[in-house]
Amino acid sequence: MSEAEANTPAKVKSPAETNVLRPEREWPYRLAGNFLVLLVIFLIAAIILTLKNDLVNKRIHEGREALYDWAAEQGLTLSDVVITGRERTTLAEINQALNLKRGDNMLRLDPYELKQKLEQLPWVKAAEVRRSFFPNVIKIELHEKEVRAIWQLKEKFYPIDGEGKVIHADFRAREPMLLIVGEGAPENLTGLLTTIQDEGDVYLKRIKVANFISGRRWNLVLDDIRNGITIKLPEENIEAAWKKLLKLNETKGILKRKLTIIDLRLEDKITVKLRKTRPEEAPQLKKTEERKL
Repeated sequence: MSEAEANTPAKVKSPAETNVLRPEREWPYRLAGNFLVLLVIFLIAAIILTLKNDLVNKRIHEGREALYDWAAEQGLTLSDVVITGRERTTLAEINQALNLKRGDNMLRLDPYELKQKLEQLPWVKAAEVRRSFFPNVIKIELHEKEVRAIWQLKEKFYPIDGEGKVIHADFRAREPMLLIVGEGAPENLTGLLTTIQDEGDVYLKRIKVANFISGRRWNLVLDDIRNGITIKLPEENIEAAWKKLLKLNETKGILKRKLTIIDLRLEDKITVKLRKTRPEEAPQLKKTEERKL
């Protein structure tokens, strides 16, 4: 030991410093213990709250049921069902779906639930249901689907609505309707009709058959299913091809000619095929000809 160290007085600890406990290693255990206590308190509180709420809900339910029974005893029961907007949906279908009876408790009838059941029927697009008291009546307004076309697939025919969806119900057309043919035709019909619209739908109304070819493009038959003009549309740029056809009809009256085919599949030309005519009508035409415009 050096002389300087020998002359430095030693630090003497007081009795208080000697008895100090330093908990550096104990605080994690204390924190975990506190957290566990809080967790137990929270769980107990949650259980008590749940039991209390279930008891309250049970009392509310019992009170509501008692009110419904009392209201029925006072005459608040179903006396009739009034339906508007029904054309194709049968009363038997509605009765089977709703299962309503005179004397049913009016307060127990849920308009939203009745609405959901009605909209499952094949002809119902949307339904509005409401309760009317004094007199106690359920009022139903139906909005039925409109048949936009008839889809032919493998010798079977299905009605198609305006959204291109199959209506799974028996259907007998009351007037001539658009016939669509080919797999995938319903899903693509709305896009086609939107693309080839014209002012007043003059030409659109002339389309009798729309044939979806190979799931890629359309052939349209105008005026007559068997003897009409077949218009072959391209796979892409349908709108441009259709406008070209309408322009050509305005300038040259192409849709008034005796043609069997108008081919619009090529962008830079239109190919037409003449109809075979009887000798007395056109003796100079002995056979079908093809011309390019």
